[in-house]
Amino acid sequence: MSARGFGIAVVPGNTIGALLTEVADTLKDADIEQPTLEAGWLLEFVLHLSPLMQRLRPERQVTVPEWASVQAVVARRANREPLQYVLGTEEFCGREFRVTPSVLIPRPESALLVEETVRRCKDNFMATVVDVGTGSGCLAVSVAATLPEARVLAIDVSPEALTVARVNMAQHGVEKRIDCFCGDLLSPLNDKLANQVDVIFSNPPYIAEIDWMALQPEVRCFEPRLALAGGRDGMDLHRRLLQQAPTYLKDGGVLLMEVGLGQAQVVCRQAEESGWFSTFEVLRDEGGIARVVCFERKAGGASL
Repeated sequence: MSARGFGIAVVPGNTIGALLTEVADTLKDADIEQPTLEAGWLLEFVLHLSPLMQRLRPERQVTVPEWASVQAVVARRANREPLQYVLGTEEFCGREFRVTPSVLIPRPESALLVEETVRRCKDNFMATVVDVGTGSGCLAVSVAATLPEARVLAIDVSPEALTVARVNMAQHGVEKRIDCFCGDLLSPLNDKLANQVDVIFSNPPYIAEIDWMALQPEVRCFEPRLALAGGRDGMDLHRRLLQQAPTYLKDGGVLLMEVGLGQAQVVCRQAEESGWFSTFEVLRDEGGIARVVCFERKAGGASL
C-alpha cells in the first residue's frame, strides 16, 4: 500500500469522495495505468454504487465496515493482482464470464477464433467442434450459444479450470450442449471421433521462455503459467496440435490456433510441411498483429 497507510485513522472524512481520492492515489502509487477509472470500478464492486452515482453523491457517508472492505480489495489490486480476478468476472463476446486464478483471463483478440468457427459452420449447423484448452470456457460457450445445434466438446488439462468452465456454461444455459473432458490436448477424444470433427479451435500457451520475465506482473505473477508458457520458442503446443489434429479432423476440416507476435509465419510453414494442411487464412487482430492461423486438412493427407 502507499506510504499514506490507507487506514481509517488517517482518512480525511468517511465519504465517497474522500474514499475515491484515497483509492485512486493508492493505485497510482502502485503504478496502475488507469487509477481513477479502476478506483471507481472497485468502489462499485464493494458498495454497489455506480461510478456516476459516486460522482453525484461524493458526500455520501461510508461506514467503517464498507471502508474496510474497500481497503481489502484495493490492497489486492495494489499488489498487481489482475482487476478481473479481484472482481471475479470478465466480459467476452458480449457475455460475462466467471474468472479465477485457475483460468486465463479472456482477451478480445480471441474472439477471432469464435468468429471464424461460426463462419466455417454457417452451412453445417450440426457441426462437431472441439475447444482445446478451454480454460474459462469463454470460447466454447460463445460458439455453443451462436450455433445451438452444433456438438461442442471442451478439453482442458486442468480440473480446476474445467470447474470454472462448467460454472460459465451453466450461467449461459449451454451446459447440456457442451461435453467437457479433462486431459492433455486431444488425448481425451476416443476413436469414434476419428475423421469426424469439423473444427478444432484453440488458444494454446504461446509465451516464449525468453519473454517470460518481460510480462506485466498481473500476467507473470497471477495468471496460470500452464495457460501461458509455450516452451522455448512459444510454439510447443502448436506443433503438438498439428500432429494430433489430422487424426480427428474430416477431410476439409479446419484447425484454428491463436498465435503470438511473430509466430504466424513459422506455424504456417510447419503446418504445410507436415503434408496434412494447407493455410487458407491468417487473421489479424485490431492491432494489426497476425493472431489466428487457419488451416484446412487436405483430403488424404500425409502419413503420420
